[in-house]
Amino acid sequence: MIDTNILLKAYRLMSRAKVMAETYEANRSICKYVHSTSRGHEAIQLATAFQLQPQDFVSPYYRDESIVMGTGFTPYEQMLQLLAKGDDIFTGGREYYSHPNYKGDDKPTMIHQSSATGMQVIPTTGLAQGIQYLEKHYPDKLRKGQYGELPVIVCSLGDASITEGEVSEAFQFAVLKQLPVIYLVQDNNWGISVSADEARAMNAFEFAAGFKGLNRIQVDGSDFEASYMVMKDVCERVRKERKPWLVHAQVPLLGHHTSGVRKEFYRSDEDWAKHLEHDPNPKLRKKLLERGVPENEIISIEKEAAEFIASEFSKAVAAPEPDPATVEEYVFAPTTITEEKGVRSPAGAEKVIMVDAALFAIREIMEDHPEAVLYGQDVGKRLGGVFREAATLADKFGDHRVFNTAIQEAYIVGSTVGMSAVGLKPIVEVQFADYIYPGFNQLVTEISKSCYLSCGKFPVSMILRVPIGAYGGGGPYHSGSVETTVLSIKGIKVAYPSNAADMKGLMKAAYYDPNPVVMLEHKGLYWSKVPGTEDAKTPEPSRDYILPFGKANIIVKADPGKIENGESCVVVTYGMGVYWAKAAAKNFNGYVEVIDLRTLYPLDEELVFERVKAHGKCLVLTEEQQNNSFAEALAGRISKSCFQFLDAPVEVMGALNVPAVPMNIRLEQAMLPNADKAALVIGRLIKD
Repeated sequence: MIDTNILLKAYRLMSRAKVMAETYEANRSICKYVHSTSRGHEAIQLATAFQLQPQDFVSPYYRDESIVMGTGFTPYEQMLQLLAKGDDIFTGGREYYSHPNYKGDDKPTMIHQSSATGMQVIPTTGLAQGIQYLEKHYPDKLRKGQYGELPVIVCSLGDASITEGEVSEAFQFAVLKQLPVIYLVQDNNWGISVSADEARAMNAFEFAAGFKGLNRIQVDGSDFEASYMVMKDVCERVRKERKPWLVHAQVPLLGHHTSGVRKEFYRSDEDWAKHLEHDPNPKLRKKLLERGVPENEIISIEKEAAEFIASEFSKAVAAPEPDPATVEEYVFAPTTITEEKGVRSPAGAEKVIMVDAALFAIREIMEDHPEAVLYGQDVGKRLGGVFREAATLADKFGDHRVFNTAIQEAYIVGSTVGMSAVGLKPIVEVQFADYIYPGFNQLVTEISKSCYLSCGKFPVSMILRVPIGAYGGGGPYHSGSVETTVLSIKGIKVAYPSNAADMKGLMKAAYYDPNPVVMLEHKGLYWSKVPGTEDAKTPEPSRDYILPFGKANIIVKADPGKIENGESCVVVTYGMGVYWAKAAAKNFNGYVEVIDLRTLYPLDEELVFERVKAHGKCLVLTEEQQNNSFAEALAGRISKSCFQFLDAPVEVMGALNVPAVPMNIRLEQAMLPNADKAALVIGRLIKD
């Protein structure tokens, strides 16, 4: 039997949650930002929260205000987020209600998660993956409870989100690795206005049966006592047995879907009445009376809740708005890598190809940093990457640090959020740039926004390696260029090295950067097999060589006299474009300067603008399809900043604007830029 004091604590918080929902509804003009409440879900949420300890992790979803309150946060703190106030401790007024994040010693950790339905499941499973790694290999780094209790990870979600494919990816990984995670599914039979029978053939409990090794249990989530006993048992089991569980809690929906999608828009009176029969509040009230708690004590709790919430709401309404001057803060965490260090070309160093430069950089990183892990499809011991870019690493560091995953780009990318949050540094890979799109949702919704929306508490420190580019008949699904798409995401950094030295230096910089980094690595430069790319091989830099982001390089210099006479032009490029530009420049001895950007974000605008102003004529050269590309955007910025210095419009050359790279080599060549095509444009610029 549960201690009556626990029931009283639950009723006190449940009463507060009820009054909070009523207060928000009565003050709709003040509570103008879209929000949801926990009405109907309070019992299972509080039952869950009461099991959690400071070493644990929990990812609430958007109606989990009672979980948040149950872990120790005050209604006032929650209301500050509701009203998007400047003193909002979670996000500083940047995020929806019930989207908390917290990092401290007194409460469970809450990483940032988006409002995209079900998307928090992958990052939270990544947390469990990271905890398991620490537990098995670095237990001294694992935070435990007062009596040595191991952490559990709780991921809360609605039943409608189970239909998301990314949820299945997380479940697959959790059961494959037997992770210590609890998936709490709150099922109210609605997915916004879509009823359960319209959206799914089975509920979450039935669905979970398909994942061998995922323990599961059902509970009446409107019954606090039953919910408490189930969650207590499951949490204790996970603490000891370290296996994944799914708890399916049937709950009523007693509020609107959100303040923006009101119940009267889509719910019948009959449906509302049916849900109201299962209100957890009167259920718990009845239980207290049966336990012998005097009704006047219960009334006193209800009165206290009304008065307390009114006071908290008044204070929150009066709290200051955010300072608009802070809107650009926390996009990135500060990096210490600001200067080039080490020896780029050591005396006597042998030349290495780009793919080996990356391999050697990661090997050195993993030797020096036990928190570094590498995973993705086919990077493990047997193959070492489809481009041999991870060859020998699993043999050297073990399968726990270098390992294969399933074909799960979303999980590969999104799991880095949780891994990073527990102090690991994941280096992950998608096999081809064309395959980044299944992982794009996680990159956009979770990774890029985490630092900004957590006010710097949870920057995602990760490296995503992306083999990119076309050569030799790779075809439409293995040859794409995605830099424009990736650069549309704010909150990530993007590197695109063109030679072995830059590859090693930028890989090291990426590792020591506390922010997410996408490394675009051209397949055609990996081995310098493409004619004219021999210069991609360079002497291997020293072990301590680091090349900071945002530093472009002049790789071909023009004759100063020709620059002075206005006879020259500058080519701004990157990746394979570097070699097209260098080859084209040989046709114009001394007339052409070539800049290799090396990183696309941050971009070395200072050098680019300076050299464009000096030459007065510019070509931006890219491998991507030209229209609406990063190259065209850069050309526009150049035109705006250098307008009065230009002697001709800024030219752009990219691939033809077809949907994909054709398989046939002749068609591929017809689509792509090359040195000869670039030379024609350069010739016109110089002549003009």
